[in-house]
Amino acid sequence: MVINTNISAQTTAGLLGQSSARLSQSLARLSSGSKINSPADDSAGLAVSMNLTAQMGRNSAASDNVNNAISFNQTQDGYLQQVSNALNRMSELAVQSQDVTKSNSDRGLYDQEFKTLATYINNVAGKDFNGVSLFTSNDLKVTVDSDANTFSNTHVNLGANTYANLVNDSIGTVGDSSSGAIKALADVKKAISQLGTDRANIGANIETLTAYSNQLSTLNNNLSAANSQIVDVDVAKESTNYAKQNILVQTGTAMLAQANALPQIALKLLG
Repeated sequence: MVINTNISAQTTAGLLGQSSARLSQSLARLSSGSKINSPADDSAGLAVSMNLTAQMGRNSAASDNVNNAISFNQTQDGYLQQVSNALNRMSELAVQSQDVTKSNSDRGLYDQEFKTLATYINNVAGKDFNGVSLFTSNDLKVTVDSDANTFSNTHVNLGANTYANLVNDSIGTVGDSSSGAIKALADVKKAISQLGTDRANIGANIETLTAYSNQLSTLNNNLSAANSQIVDVDVAKESTNYAKQNILVQTGTAMLAQANALPQIALKLLG
C-alpha cells in the first residue's frame, strides 16, 4: 500500500471530470434548446447548419422580391382595369358619333369626352411603382431563388402607338375609313384587343410568380425542418441524459471521497 501516489483517487477524479463536463454540456443544451452551443459540440453539424441557415435567408429575400413583383403586376392590372373602362366608353362614343341624327355640335361634345379619355390613357402610361415605371417596353428580371435565377416578367407598354395614337383621333366628324369616327373606332378596337393581350400577360406573370412564392415557402419549411434535426435539442432525450450524468457526478464525488480515504488505512498499520 502506497501513500504518495493514490491511483484510485486519480482515476476517479478523471472520470468525475468527464462526467461533470458532460453534465455541463447537457445543462447548456437544455437551457438553450440547442444541441450545438460551441463548434466542439458538433463541428460538421455546425457547418451544415450554417449553410442551411444562409440558404433560408436567401430564400426569404427572394420571396420578398417575388411578392413585390406580384404587387407590381397587381398594381399594373389595377390601372389597366380603368384603361379598359376608358376604352369601352371611347368605343361607345365613336359609334354614337356616327348616328345620322346627331349634329356636328353633338359630335363635338362626344369628341371632347373621347379626347379626354385618350389623354387619361396617355397619363396612365407614365405611372410608376416605387420609382419603377409600370408601363415600359422592357421585361423585368425578377430574382426567384437563392441562386439568383430570374423570371422574365412580361412588360406592358401603354406608351405603344396602339394606345398613344388614340389622342390624335377625332370623332367630331363621321368621315371615311381613314378619318373621323370610323377610323377612331377601328383604332379603339385595336387598343381593346391589345389591352386584352396585356392583361392576359399580367395574369400569367402573377400566376407564375405565385408558384415561385409557394415553392420558396415550401423549400424554406423543409430546410428549417432539416436544420432543426441538426441543432434543436430533443428535450425528452436530453433530460434523460442529464439525469444520467447528474447521477454519475454524484456517484463519482462519493467514490472520490472514498478513494481519498484509502491512505488513512496506512496509518492504522503504523499504529
